Amino acid sequence: MSGRPGRPGACPYTANFEAVDRVRGTGQTTQSHHNLFLSDWTLRSPAPEAMAKFLRRHHEHDPPIGEIPVPHGPETGDEHQHYPHRASTNYATDHEKQIFSHLTQPDDSYTSDGVYWADLPFWKRLSFVSKVDKAEASVEAKNIWAMIKEDPLSPVAWYFRNAILPGAGLGLEGYVLFSIGNLEPLFEDVWGSCWEKGGTACSTNWVASVTYLEIIGIMVGQVAVGIIGDWIGRRWGLIQDAVVMVLGLLMLTGSWGLTLQGWVIMYAWSLFVYGIGVGGEYPITATSSMENAVTAGKLSTRDDRLHRGRKVTMAFLMQGWGQLVNQVVLIVLLVIFNSGKGGGPYSVSAAQFTFRLSFAFPAIGTLWLAYYRTWRMKSASKHLEKAKKKANVTGYDVRSLKLTVNNFGGRLAATAGGWFCNDVFFYGNKLFQGQFIKVISDNPSSLLTVWTWNLVNVAVSLCGYYAASFTIDNKMYGRKTMQQVGFLMCFIMFVVPAFNYSYYTSPAGVHAFQAMYFLSSFFNQFGPNSVTFLVAGEVYPTQIRASAHGFSAMVGKAGALLASVLYNYIDNPTKFYVVPWFGLAGMLITWLWLPDTTGLDLKEQERRWQYILDGRSDEYHGIAIHPKHLSVWERWMGVGKNYHPDLDMKAKIRDIRADWEEREAARAANDPEAASLDDDEDFTEQIHSYFKGTANNSISSLKAAKNEKGKQRVATSSSESNSGISPSVTTEQTQNEKTESLS
Repeated sequence: MSGRPGRPGACPYTANFEAVDRVRGTGQTTQSHHNLFLSDWTLRSPAPEAMAKFLRRHHEHDPPIGEIPVPHGPETGDEHQHYPHRASTNYATDHEKQIFSHLTQPDDSYTSDGVYWADLPFWKRLSFVSKVDKAEASVEAKNIWAMIKEDPLSPVAWYFRNAILPGAGLGLEGYVLFSIGNLEPLFEDVWGSCWEKGGTACSTNWVASVTYLEIIGIMVGQVAVGIIGDWIGRRWGLIQDAVVMVLGLLMLTGSWGLTLQGWVIMYAWSLFVYGIGVGGEYPITATSSMENAVTAGKLSTRDDRLHRGRKVTMAFLMQGWGQLVNQVVLIVLLVIFNSGKGGGPYSVSAAQFTFRLSFAFPAIGTLWLAYYRTWRMKSASKHLEKAKKKANVTGYDVRSLKLTVNNFGGRLAATAGGWFCNDVFFYGNKLFQGQFIKVISDNPSSLLTVWTWNLVNVAVSLCGYYAASFTIDNKMYGRKTMQQVGFLMCFIMFVVPAFNYSYYTSPAGVHAFQAMYFLSSFFNQFGPNSVTFLVAGEVYPTQIRASAHGFSAMVGKAGALLASVLYNYIDNPTKFYVVPWFGLAGMLITWLWLPDTTGLDLKEQERRWQYILDGRSDEYHGIAIHPKHLSVWERWMGVGKNYHPDLDMKAKIRDIRADWEEREAARAANDPEAASLDDDEDFTEQIHSYFKGTANNSISSLKAAKNEKGKQRVATSSSESNSGISPSVTTEQTQNEKTESLS
């Protein structure tokens, strides 16, 4: 058949060579050029034996004069063969889609047609999400029933391992910090000359510093331990937190002074030390719980997509249990040491035993926690170590920190600003309590009355914690909506009594006032308090996750510090005018800058981050930049313009191949960790066959190339490497590596 351009059956490459030769003025096709290109193309294609059945024959490109150029005309002896034109390498073939679909399009996130759940119309999306959630709930119910049949207490053991142990530090934090506020009324009753306003035995500044130093200690711990967690490792952060908290609790238990003021000073600095340990619990518990939700070595996990939020918030809600236990312990101790009476007057010895034993009990638990984290959590830093090794970084990753600020500055504003607004509310919730107790209680001055109402409020808060934990992974509600609704409800609960304060604090309106108090507690937990803890680590890359979480938490505590200072200078009616606007501000900050990561695989976010690290963020087309998973601000900035699911599938296969090659190289090098990869079900037999059948380079040549690439990076980035900064990869190197992988 003829090879003239534009004719049916023309060779796909001939037209290009003819055009080149016409420019040169030869007027005829350079057959040697065509043959040379064809040989090179054939060498870069799969084995000829595998493609033999696709070969087709055609005649020379210029048939003899007088011969009709029709397909399969008379043989002239100048025929040659070549392969058919290949499809675009930018898109996955049907065969590749079939092999990799369980990794690239898991059935909990994609329909059978390969459509991502967030791309579906609303009603179809609702139907799909409900179907997946219902099926997952059924599987979990069957698993729980199977556990009960085998051992009735096994679900309790499971909850202990997956919720209580990861959140033990936060539980102890909730216990102790809640105790500080509960003990102040007791101190005022027993040592009024020091703790009451106008007392002469102690400096009012030192009494006020009890609250200030506690919050400042927490802020220091949040930032310092966040950096330590990213620099030295999660495990070290977990251990030092427990040790510092033990030291602080021993200081609180044994705090003493020659005078009342001397004791107050010792008490305040003991809280500062304990606060450093408590502050570190925020970033280190959130990141370790989150990273444990992703099974080590897996490319993608169903549990991470469907239950990551629940796993982290189950650890966080231990804070509520700590508050509940503390309130019960204080009530029991006070009744025991006050001759069986809950009402006053309270003796000095009853107060001494009550507050010292209330600190001694958690000291024992924290000491055990230090042991557990030291000897039983040896793999807590594994996820971070793997990420830093991949980025060729030792020490603190300063480069990742800079890239995070440049690429995720809006997210920092959302997590830090949202947490700030939430802590003003969290501290302001107690504004309700003192007012309605005066109206509805027969004995409002009784400490036991105040503690009992505290107990009821904590129980309501726990309901909010659990409601958040069970719904935070629902794709139709999720993190962002939960935080916005929580802020809105808190705004309403505070702004309504602000404009009719006298009515709601009177006997006629006090029950409505009380209801708003409990509702504000519920929606604070079923909203910003739970969500801020989760997303402050979730929306950032592994290398600086603890630092970003610690920074956000520190800004949040600044909100608590602002509230504690501000409330000393304004009366109660004015407080109700001031506080609600922080709820409105928090809602607007959330809407503008916070992305919704509900249902988004954490490792998909890490995959996008790798593209950013390599300087080719525009080449990322995956779901991490789907409009659903971006903030309004990021969408305005055009971050999601490159979203393209079809292009991303092929890119995913290339990334999976790179991961497979790393594992094969590890096996070839007898890496001790390679043994654990043998049981990895991510790579099916079909995937192994696919990669082995298309591999052009041996594992040894791959290792040599990687070593050479590493030498080049060190040579070009020695100054950055010496300062702990990950060497950058130039765009040209990246393009060359992509070309090699495609060939």
